[in-house]
Amino acid sequence: MKSFKGRFIAGGNFKGEAVVSRQGLNTLATFQKSALTRSKEVIGSDQNNPDVFGKKLTGKVLCLPQTIGSTTGGLVIQTVCSLKANPAAFLFSEHIDSLAASGIVLAKVWENSDVIAIDLLGQEFLDTVKTGDTVEIKEDGTVTIL
Repeated sequence: MKSFKGRFIAGGNFKGEAVVSRQGLNTLATFQKSALTRSKEVIGSDQNNPDVFGKKLTGKVLCLPQTIGSTTGGLVIQTVCSLKANPAAFLFSEHIDSLAASGIVLAKVWENSDVIAIDLLGQEFLDTVKTGDTVEIKEDGTVTIL
């Protein structure tokens, strides 16, 4: 068991399974297929990211350095949140990027989403957490890998 302290951006307390992306997550490539089909479950569709490709992301704790890609990224996050198909949490090792921040804020305000976001968890967090690990999140920004 190892704990990390980050900056609380949004959400609350949660305990769930991690899906880890070791590289920047392209939100459009990862979520677009599920958003366009209005799916109730997001399966990672970015073929250039083997860490998430083909994996169920709905209800999971998505651990990543940052999101990358076009300016549609925030809207794609907001859309999957509106469908209630979003990851339960976005845990960033680095600063949250502006696109992810905008999507998460829009989802909280417009969709009343319960999506969680914590950033600044550090590279050690991303080096330690593995896909399949159980992660416990506290609203004070504490993340524990169980």
